[in-house]
Amino acid sequence: MLYLTSDDFPFTLTFPVVPFGVIGFYRYLWYLIRIAASFTYRPIPLPENPTYIASEDVTIIVPTIDAGEEFKEAANSWLVGKPKEILIITEEKMKGPLQELANQVDPDRIRVLTVPFANKRLQMAHGIRNTTTDIIVFADDDAIWPPTMLPYILACFEDQKVGGVGTSQRVQPVGKKMTVWEVLAAFRLTIRNIEIASSTHIDGGIPCLSGRTAAYRTIILKDPEFLYGFTHDYWLGKYQLNSGDDKFLTRWMVSHGWSTYVQCCKEAELLSTMKPNWRFLKQVLRWTRNTWRSDLRSLFMERHIWTSHPYVAYTMVDKLFNPLTLLVGPTLVSYLIYKSTIPLDQGGYHLPWWNIVASYMVWLLATRTAKLLPHLWHQPEHIIYVPAFIIFGYYFAIMKIYALFTLHETAWGTRAGIGDPTAATAAAAETGKDPVSSSEKGEYMGTSVISPQPHTPRTYHTPAVEMQTGFAPQAAYGGQTAYIR
Repeated sequence: MLYLTSDDFPFTLTFPVVPFGVIGFYRYLWYLIRIAASFTYRPIPLPENPTYIASEDVTIIVPTIDAGEEFKEAANSWLVGKPKEILIITEEKMKGPLQELANQVDPDRIRVLTVPFANKRLQMAHGIRNTTTDIIVFADDDAIWPPTMLPYILACFEDQKVGGVGTSQRVQPVGKKMTVWEVLAAFRLTIRNIEIASSTHIDGGIPCLSGRTAAYRTIILKDPEFLYGFTHDYWLGKYQLNSGDDKFLTRWMVSHGWSTYVQCCKEAELLSTMKPNWRFLKQVLRWTRNTWRSDLRSLFMERHIWTSHPYVAYTMVDKLFNPLTLLVGPTLVSYLIYKSTIPLDQGGYHLPWWNIVASYMVWLLATRTAKLLPHLWHQPEHIIYVPAFIIFGYYFAIMKIYALFTLHETAWGTRAGIGDPTAATAAAAETGKDPVSSSEKGEYMGTSVISPQPHTPRTYHTPAVEMQTGFAPQAAYGGQTAYIR
């Protein structure tokens, strides 16, 4: 590479190289800061005299349509924590098979409820309406918990300002050995665990309380304003959303003055399966669209994140430009390769093209391996998948740009049987399973105000909702909502 210093670079090339080099240094500096913050982070320990007891205060809600044998392993892991009840919410045609699964596990503590058509948000809302405990825990039907999961989640609610709690995650292989797709998912989860631990430590915020397992105070979710906004959530006012439920819940916590916390520790680390084939890419596309929609709302429409969690706001802004900055590297390298194939007397460069390619590959392997060291420390055999991670990184950058221009696409993408959310909502209203009653819809045209309140242990109360007139239902469409803290 030293030969390149004798070449006469045109201003059009040197001008972008220097600032993008600075940006690269800046990004890796912040990655080191995240690593340091994640090492400094500490989970909330178990209290000596807990306010909440799982057997009296916890209901687990599991929205699903196609749970299989893996559900039994997951359900057994949930029951170890002794929740009061598990509610399985499915579509009507799946009640029989799921009831059989529930009976095989624990018919006394597992109830199966139905909605007319598959729609995750309607299923979650139906579960909320049938909950009588102080704490709701949403879980995917394949999320496997450690025995200490519920006590560590409940420990966070000792702080009466905490409204939502998340956990760290690892990948559970579908077969005996992880496929390359599952390893890529495992890499992503390791990076995510670092990011959520560091953001929680730095300013107490998090971009998203993952829907694989997250806990909330029931009093927040019983609010008619929340239920209506949650099940009537539209992008640009006309594309009704079904997925992205965890993003909506996280934004609701921020906009309504509730704190969140994430327990990043082995005692609260769940195992979850990922698509073991190319369908993983469809999952990532759906998640990417949800992230774009939610981050744009948080940063530019609701805007609470700027004052509540400025570090999280910075990470969201960083993600907006990440695809462009990531693609600059191969673009500049391609230009250098092209110039190296031109004779010197015609303005070409000294260094052979293969030397440029080799140098760039070494740089990529070194930096990406360093980024994955927290994962490779525990699973060094996955180092052979680092080249796949590099390729996936560039594919993901292009996918993010594609996702930005297709935010109107709201289909689930990886599960059959999930249809039009608008039709599902209308069907639920017709059959009397609309999550918000007609009287509550009328109340929603005002603004409900619910603030963090002291907890009366193990006694459930219907949320006290103070209504004000003169407010349209803006919260569901990215508007700001008044609240008392």
